[in-house]
Amino acid sequence: MNSARIWIKTPLATLDSSYAGGVVIEGQRIVEVLAVGEQPEHPVDQIFDAREHVMLPGLINSHHHFYQTLTRAYPQALNKALFPWLKSLYPVWARLGEEMIEVSTQVALSELLLSGCTTASDHHYLFPEGLENAIDIQMEQARKLGMRVHLTRGSMSLGEDDGGLPPQTTVQDEDTILADSERLIQRYHQAEEGAMTQVALAPCSPFSVSEALMRASADLAKKHGVRLHTHLAETHDETDFCIKMFGLRPLDYLEKVGWLSDKVWLAHGIHFNQDEIRRLGEAGTGICHCPSSNMLLASGLCPTLDLEKAGSPVGLGVDGSASNDGSNMIQEVRQAFLLQRLRYSANDITHQKVLSWATAGSARCLGREDIGSIAVDKQADFALFKLDELRFAGAGDPLAALVLCGANQADRVMVAGQWRVVDGEILNFDINALIERQKKLARKLANSI
Repeated sequence: MNSARIWIKTPLATLDSSYAGGVVIEGQRIVEVLAVGEQPEHPVDQIFDAREHVMLPGLINSHHHFYQTLTRAYPQALNKALFPWLKSLYPVWARLGEEMIEVSTQVALSELLLSGCTTASDHHYLFPEGLENAIDIQMEQARKLGMRVHLTRGSMSLGEDDGGLPPQTTVQDEDTILADSERLIQRYHQAEEGAMTQVALAPCSPFSVSEALMRASADLAKKHGVRLHTHLAETHDETDFCIKMFGLRPLDYLEKVGWLSDKVWLAHGIHFNQDEIRRLGEAGTGICHCPSSNMLLASGLCPTLDLEKAGSPVGLGVDGSASNDGSNMIQEVRQAFLLQRLRYSANDITHQKVLSWATAGSARCLGREDIGSIAVDKQADFALFKLDELRFAGAGDPLAALVLCGANQADRVMVAGQWRVVDGEILNFDINALIERQKKLARKLANSI
């Protein structure tokens, strides 16, 4: 671990003025935050001159499906809403293998890292025979790339034979799910400040697991002090399914099984009525807004500001790379900015607001107080962007330009005090070789049907 004192000096622009003079890092923590014109209190070992960089807290992706990088723009899934889209892809995903998980995870994390993301949550819920160690594989790839991860042990227990959507080959029995969930928590979950790996429990959705598994997952999460995550209120089809299956709307069902709490964050959260928004806010339940996915699948528009006003943390996620079809966090910020202006006023949806969802908001969804902002004792996670591309020519406000002009890639990224991206490239990592492996495996997967 690098213990040198590093001064990232006088950035071109910042998310707020508190660190406009830069920050001093020691180890993996911020030890000084400087206003304009201030000097470090103690000598530093290194200075990085950030005068050409917009400096942000590391972006935090609070919902994703890494494996889906193998099925981007999949022909049979094009131009479909969520349920038929899933039905077309489940048989493909049922044929995932260990090498595919390894490579797809590398692809997703690399794309995220290059876009300024320092912490990523993944929702993996597919464990066909031979893929029982999928999350162990993901943990190893995150370690190699030096990224923070919140990996959720997803699950599906209701196959087509039981009235669910997934094929029987993709579901597991509930004892197996719970035993593996406990194994992963005990092996990988770090509860301490500065944790690089955390585990959450994440039954896929109300239409793919039983009520018993929802309750048991909540009990297990409480026992070990980990968080809960699932998809909820993404489409009208889901609402209709829940009413037919359980006689309840999705949020009523969530409350029935003991999930309405501040230890839970939900992906999408589109189709809530005003009373449901009030109840979510009172419980402190987080919502991860996934704008690109919601647009691609024509699912609807998350009521972000209503949820925040009620008391719910709102974060940002790219969602899966088969419903995005990318893993770029700074682009997702722009998508959120544009999409939310269709619902709310220009005065309310600002570039600062959407950047806050991708940083502090996502951190709150994940239950983290040590990341998502730049302050003394916070983790040294930063994304630094240059404005030297044609798209930024003539831009006035550098911070606004990141969002309005469509930043695509970070120039430098630091995670836990270590530079992971320098001059727009991941250190000690062969991207071209990874691309070739991914293409080969994507073709193999597509041809397996």
